[in-house]
Amino acid sequence: MPLASLDSISLAYGLNHYSVDKPYRLLLRYSLGEEPDFNELGAYVGRDVYEVAYRVDRISQPLLVNWSVLGDNPDVVLLDPYERKVLVDLVSKYGVNRHPFEGRSWHHHYTGLYLVGDPGIACILTITIQTAYALYKYGSEAVRDYYRNLSGLREPLLWGATWFTEVQGGSDLGANITTADEVGNGIWVLNGYKYFASGAGIADLALVTARPRGARLGAKGLALFLVPMKRKDGSLNYRIRRLKWKSGTVAVPTGEVELINSEGYLIGEKEKGIYYTMENLMVSRLANSMGALGIARKAYLEAYRYASIRRAFGKLIKDHPLLARDLLEAELKIEAGLAIAMKAVTLFDKAWHDKPPYGDAYHYARFMTHIAKNFTADVAADVTRTAMEVFGGIGFLHEFPVEKWHREALITPIWEGTSNIQALDMLEAMWKKKAHEPFLDDIEELARSQQNYRLAEAAEELARKTIERLVAEPQRAEWIAKTSLRSLAVAAATLQLLDASRVTGDTVFEDVAELYYTLEAKRELPQPDEGVLHEVVSLRGLLV
Repeated sequence: MPLASLDSISLAYGLNHYSVDKPYRLLLRYSLGEEPDFNELGAYVGRDVYEVAYRVDRISQPLLVNWSVLGDNPDVVLLDPYERKVLVDLVSKYGVNRHPFEGRSWHHHYTGLYLVGDPGIACILTITIQTAYALYKYGSEAVRDYYRNLSGLREPLLWGATWFTEVQGGSDLGANITTADEVGNGIWVLNGYKYFASGAGIADLALVTARPRGARLGAKGLALFLVPMKRKDGSLNYRIRRLKWKSGTVAVPTGEVELINSEGYLIGEKEKGIYYTMENLMVSRLANSMGALGIARKAYLEAYRYASIRRAFGKLIKDHPLLARDLLEAELKIEAGLAIAMKAVTLFDKAWHDKPPYGDAYHYARFMTHIAKNFTADVAADVTRTAMEVFGGIGFLHEFPVEKWHREALITPIWEGTSNIQALDMLEAMWKKKAHEPFLDDIEELARSQQNYRLAEAAEELARKTIERLVAEPQRAEWIAKTSLRSLAVAAATLQLLDASRVTGDTVFEDVAELYYTLEAKRELPQPDEGVLHEVVSLRGLLV
């Protein structure tokens, strides 16, 4: 235990971030049929990880080392030793990246990311499990077994990365110009430049997109490769030009990587690289969704506890109706976000063993992932901004954690594809894969199961009309796709919350569903009675 702590500047520090979060635990029970015990991890992230995230952000950012004591170029990144320790603990002790490969649910993995909250630390875990995922499903005999080292199933631990983005293309992967040439013995050499390379300097293995010599132009000409940090002869396999200077997520080093005759190993079939890549992105888009909500939850914990202590105009500020409404709106958004994101994880958990050409279950999971990723990123930005406002002027000060959480939240609409990309990919899943059809079937079945049929019917109608409009007006579909993403999220979240109330017996979820749907669909928020208000904003009475 460090000699000093964050007690004097943080009100979320020291809490068990799992046990105090009853809405999350109830939704996990709803999703899995049982409530796993993450209390030990909840205590760890509420103290050790919380403190390390603050420390790295403020005083101990990753450092790129370009020159060794012998005068050569190692291009390694030094991490704060406390950050290195919590990363090892999260993988080895708490098993955050092991769960899917040990027969447990992806909900177990994403719970870890949600509880960690800090997107820089969570990014290192995510790009590592993405690498493990690709090797587990598509790796050749020469490299497949490394998934065990990446997931913490065996020692030594290895760290992964995903390097897809190039400066001339960004999200347009079809514009990638990195090349790959086969040289024999299963080895390829890659030449090119990756512009946003998170994990540069710490990753032992990286997934890299490249175009084999003579392959077709566009995204379907890309193949996926595994590129180690070191060549077979022990020399450095690529160069790091620089680390990015970022507003947040500083715990993960993000660099610019030059591939110069870099050795790589083909993943799967070269003609299917874009499918593997997009599948890999689904893993990280779900991580983005759950991580965004983890950020929002940290900010909410800070804000609610401050509002429960701070007095103004003769009473606690949480007792002023306007601020009580702010807290209520924030919690409604978080619980709606959790409902939709956890639904997407459930769908992915059922379909993740599927391979190209994929089936309907996979396409439905992908469809829901686009909705969840877009929606939860908005939740993170909105809730963290509200949390800063609850603190007033000190919420804008760099010295307090609530300011950090807002900076961290602002990456979530950008990472893994902006809201425009999510909207376009949703349309592609509709036009080419008819992914909206199982979505509507699911919505209809959920609506029929609810006792509050009036609200369920309204949510179902919103979803159906939104889809019908996209289908009936294909020439305008792209123009309205982003607002349609939001409408579909509102409808799906409302029904998921209603169903969670039915299954778990937590009647507050029905109140949350009613209030949230009214807020989003009708642009108004009725004032609930004091009992409902308290139950919602205090996380069912656990947050005091």
